Amino acid sequence: MKKVIVLIIFYTLLFSGCEKNNYDAPGCIKDKIREFTKTVICDSGASVSLYILNGKNVYVFSDGSCGADLGAAVYSEDCYSLGFLGGITGNTIIQGVKFYDKADFVKRIWKN
Repeated sequence: MKKVIVLIIFYTLLFSGCEKNNYDAPGCIKDKIREFTKTVICDSGASVSLYILNGKNVYVFSDGSCGADLGAAVYSEDCYSLGFLGGITGNTIIQGVKFYDKADFVKRIWKN
């Protein structure tokens, strides 16, 4: 009976381990990702992606697709807000250029 209890405890601990969020991003962006994942409003479709725009890394925090007017905040790797894509106006301009025409997708860092 002790073996069964020990096995149950072992598997419970094994499968309920700590969630490690070691995002591949600069420190302040990691903090923004942690906060974003706690407050995201869509159950699916939300994401954080890395792009290169004008030779610099930028991070796009997309709210997802559970609402018609949702968009995506764009931040520099120093956590400065560069603007907002989409939304009710359907904005596509960041730093004076059409973002998706000039930015190169690198990778998705997080998604739900």
